Amino acid sequence: MDDEFLNDYRKAAEVHRQVRQYVQTIIKPGVSMSRLADEIEDGVRALTGHQGLDTGDALQAGMGFPTGLCLNNVAAHWTPNPGASEVILHYDDVLKVDFGVHVSGRIVDSAFTVAFNPVFDSLLAAVKAATNTGLKEAGVDARISHISAEIQEVMESYEVELNGKTIPVKAVRSITGHNILRYKIHGDKQVPFIKTHTNQLMEEGDVFAIETFGSTGKAYLRDDVGIYGYGRNEHANPTGLHHASAKSLLKKIDENFGTLVFSKRYLERIGVKNYHLGMKSLVSKGIVESYAPLVDVPGSYVAQFEHTVLLRPNCKEVISRGDDY
Repeated sequence: MDDEFLNDYRKAAEVHRQVRQYVQTIIKPGVSMSRLADEIEDGVRALTGHQGLDTGDALQAGMGFPTGLCLNNVAAHWTPNPGASEVILHYDDVLKVDFGVHVSGRIVDSAFTVAFNPVFDSLLAAVKAATNTGLKEAGVDARISHISAEIQEVMESYEVELNGKTIPVKAVRSITGHNILRYKIHGDKQVPFIKTHTNQLMEEGDVFAIETFGSTGKAYLRDDVGIYGYGRNEHANPTGLHHASAKSLLKKIDENFGTLVFSKRYLERIGVKNYHLGMKSLVSKGIVESYAPLVDVPGSYVAQFEHTVLLRPNCKEVISRGDDY
């Protein structure tokens, strides 16, 4: 963790704070998800100084992954797609805003939840407290199994009253916090929010996204229809690609995104057209992975809070912490 590493991370974190501070002023009933995504992404690109339109520019700095704007029972991995019908925010919605900023591949991953109706206050409080517990317990040589158990205990000590019914807040099972590698939002270590048996430790030099999700539903997520984004599988060998459309699309992906996750909007923004057949071929061969929205049961509500923490030799730094959360 040299000076360059810390400077990149601090710059990315400051951009995240400034962009979310502005976006929080426009998150109101009636706003569309595509406007929120545009405001976040335009803000990140402006403040990092990289518009990402020239070949390779988005690899210098910019978005770490597609903006997640997930409503109610949609827990994670939903983003507006080109040509889809507009989704508008309502007073009784629970909105998760999850976006990443990178500088030279150092990704800051942080998320928050907004709800206007005070009936959701304790759901948000539960998840915020659980995430803060995870951050408090994180550190060099910390046992991940211990952190997970502490998170679950705090999260599930809360309950929500909805429509006259008292509903316990449940820690979501099928998604986890994770370490972050350079240009790779998901590393090889996971931090679940439920009690787990693992011998894994956090180590000096690790960067972790400590996030928690709490739900009023089953707290078990499944893939929904649709596409959130795509990510290059760096271990897949592209030899044997016969379609010219797939080859040229892969070249565009490698030049502009590398192993960063990207969305259809990001492809179209750099002028890629008629990519559907090529993408189908890349996904079917395992060269590119596709990601779907993750949902709990209809009628349930999921909240999320997340911060990025650097485990430095002499301290831990919650790099994305701000005055807001």
